[in-house]
This record gives sequence, C-alpha cells and structure tokens, in this order.
Amino acid sequence: MIESGSCCALLASVLTELRSGVTIITNSAFIADYIRRSSDFQIILLGGIYQQDARVMVGPMVRQCAENFWVDRFFIGVDGWSARAGFTNQDQMRAQAVRDMARQADRVIVLTESEKFSRHGTVPLNLKDRVRTVITDKDIDAQTAAELESSGIEILTS
Repeated sequence: MIESGSCCALLASVLTELRSGVTIITNSAFIADYIRRSSDFQIILLGGIYQQDARVMVGPMVRQCAENFWVDRFFIGVDGWSARAGFTNQDQMRAQAVRDMARQADRVIVLTESEKFSRHGTVPLNLKDRVRTVITDKDIDAQTAAELESSGIEILTS
C-alpha cells in the first residue's frame, strides 16, 4: 500500500519497473497516472473525495475501501516531524486517510527527504508505534536520527 506524495510516486515507479506482477493499493490518482505506462502490474485505487490539488482521495470512503485489504507494508510521505508531535501533515483529510490506511498494514514505512525533519505540519498523524522504518537521504541530522532510533524506528539512508 502506498500513500500519496512525490517520494511515494518514485517508489511506485521503481517497484513497477523492477518487479513483475506487483499490486499497488493507493489513494493517489497521481501515482496511478504516474506509473500507468509500466507493464505487468496491478493498481487498486481506493475511492473517496477527490482533492484536485494533490490528486488524492480522502474521506470516509478511503477507510471503507482500505478495510478490504491487508498488507505487509504501507509507505507514506510526510510534511514534517517533531519530537513532540511525531510525523505530521498539513491537511486534516489526508492525515485521516493515512491513519485509516495504516490500520490495514503490519508495518508503516516513512519515505521522506531529510529536510522535512527541520519543519512540521499542523496535523499530527498520530501513528505512535506504527512507524517502524524511515527511509530518507544521508543528510538527516544526527540528533534527529538518534531520537527516531531511540523510539525504535530503523533509519535507512541513501
């Protein structure tokens, strides 16, 4: 399962190029369109209220659709992070979609640029102990990485 965002779109593209027969479940019309030319994959687009600016589905239908699936991994993008609030978003409806989709996954993985750790959104994602891994670039601040690791989150950098 892959949530919306630029890092998530890149992940979807790589997955469909490197793995045959992959199925991607997403609430992102952007991702569905972005990978449409890839071959040998299946995409399941969760329904909901369409937010034109982000090209993403939100609202209670996302939860209802997501409840029909169970996945090993759920990849999410974030707008920021703080030690106090955890991972954050700027939009309440998108944050709720992330929470609803996260309930259907064994493991939540954050994909984000290191610069997002120096700012935070206004809406906490409230994922608490659900996030197990953060994949980011090598420029993540050492103190931030240490704080994440002390709360049991694995940090992978490229």
